[in-house]
Amino acid sequence: MKMKIHHEGREILIVSFLLLGGINALLYYFKVEWALYPVLFVSTVLYLIMLNFFRCPRRHFSGEMHNTVVAPADGKIVVIEEVMENEYFHDKRLMISIFMNVFNVHANWFPVNGTVKHVAHNNGRFMAAYLPKASTENERSMVVMTTPDGQEIMARQIAGAMARRIVTYAEPGEECHIDEHMGFIKFGSRVDVYLPIGTEVCVEMDQVVTGNQTVIAKLKP
Repeated sequence: MKMKIHHEGREILIVSFLLLGGINALLYYFKVEWALYPVLFVSTVLYLIMLNFFRCPRRHFSGEMHNTVVAPADGKIVVIEEVMENEYFHDKRLMISIFMNVFNVHANWFPVNGTVKHVAHNNGRFMAAYLPKASTENERSMVVMTTPDGQEIMARQIAGAMARRIVTYAEPGEECHIDEHMGFIKFGSRVDVYLPIGTEVCVEMDQVVTGNQTVIAKLKP
């Protein structure tokens, strides 16, 4: 598995490197020895955390794709339940939610092959992403996809207490494919997937999943 830095993080990483490097250079230039090594240590740790956050592994799903729903994000399964979805479907759906902490890869992948039917962004709050109300009250972006068999599913990117920017690449009318990036969420967050009732669930609560690798559900024909 090859690793690279996601393009969403390049500007932040460059600015952070210059800022942290400048602070350390000033401490060295003015010989502030009591602060030099502690600040250098903290700066190095912070920068390594940011590098880890913006890492972007190149992944290829090698399994059967027909009627397969693949995890759109790295993280832990925090919800598997039937809920009323009132923003788009206005009916009952099976919801599978993946919580992403600050150490997870934060790139998001399309969970199915098909066509993007609808994309919408809603402003909202920034409460902790693992809370149930986060799905409907937090800053969020929805992407509705139609599979080749005509089934509609939704992936909802949700901001968390630390996430202040959701990036969605999907555009209505374009084809979408497993292996392609759907978007990116900056800092701790969550992705909900809404599936037709009767869909076979392939994961369990608290299971750790890998984006674009773990099969989370199988759609009924």
